[in-house]
Amino acid sequence: MNVSEPSAPTAGSVEETRTAWPPVSVIMPVLNEERHLAFAVNGVLAQGYPGEMELILAIGPSTDRTQEVADELSAADPRVRSVPNPTGRTPAALNAALAEVKHGIVVRVDGHGELVPGYVQTAVRLLEETGAANVGGVMRAEGVTVFEQAVARAMTSKLGVGNAPNHTGGQSGPSDTVYLGVFRRDVLDELGGYDEHFTRAQDWELNHRIRESGRLIWFDPSLSVTYRPRPNLKALAKQYKEYGRWRRVVMRTHAGTASLRYLAPPGALLAVAAGTVVGLAGVTGGPGIAALGFVIPAGYFGALTAGALYESRGLPAGVRARLPLVLATMHGSWGYGFLTSPARLAKATGKSSKTPKK
Repeated sequence: MNVSEPSAPTAGSVEETRTAWPPVSVIMPVLNEERHLAFAVNGVLAQGYPGEMELILAIGPSTDRTQEVADELSAADPRVRSVPNPTGRTPAALNAALAEVKHGIVVRVDGHGELVPGYVQTAVRLLEETGAANVGGVMRAEGVTVFEQAVARAMTSKLGVGNAPNHTGGQSGPSDTVYLGVFRRDVLDELGGYDEHFTRAQDWELNHRIRESGRLIWFDPSLSVTYRPRPNLKALAKQYKEYGRWRRVVMRTHAGTASLRYLAPPGALLAVAAGTVVGLAGVTGGPGIAALGFVIPAGYFGALTAGALYESRGLPAGVRARLPLVLATMHGSWGYGFLTSPARLAKATGKSSKTPKK
């Protein structure tokens, strides 16, 4: 990259020492994003990146006005263009966009997120300074409704998602994965882009392959992206069921990727279910057996409620009241998806992966 040696700014600062910035391509998978698309696109265009920038929207078959909004945004700014994604699936959208990019640095963004000011400049600097193949940071969940605010708190809490830096923050340094990411295009080409088999977890799976190739993933908390949570309990449960399902596919596909953080939700779900069964059986067999069984689910929900009250201190009463249910839904749905994930999904991985054009 043809850039002069800079100081080390935070996201949003101005780097006066730069004399030239490499061009970047921003790719955005989009499906049913009428509500948030203009917000996300304007967040990219408002970056003020001093180098050349293009934004490619990969549009799936939406049931709302997403296509019309995308057309309006493209007509308003020549940096924005769109490509079709007939499957509607995220990894296929990302590969469709990758096949059209013109530049050597690729910024991956979602249709319901907003980049922090200075995100692209900071990421480009970090790519140069660290030599990493991918740099990224934190998913900063922010809700609009009371329910979404409860989900946002759960998604940024260790009680909700464990100690993942890309959710809860942490120190800059090498990482297993980052949220979204800013990539070197040649690395994506070499590795074949995103594996289109992975409906979920395609970002984590790609980062795993990057690390397996001997390259570096770099996390920096200043690279934060606003994320809009699911709007209701049903949608949240479906999302986390899919997370659990595809996390197990990753673990079956790539040996050695299991961790206690990913095994905790299914373990908790099995323990609560077993305790409930023993407790119900004990209702007819004696109060001692019932009490012994129910102590596990009672302990789990008691600890969850206490933890939710602690994590939500200072938040509105409506958010605090919903947080225990949100956390239980996330844990239970993730665990259920993990436990019921079909083994056949792992056997099929990699067969539909496409290599972007060079």
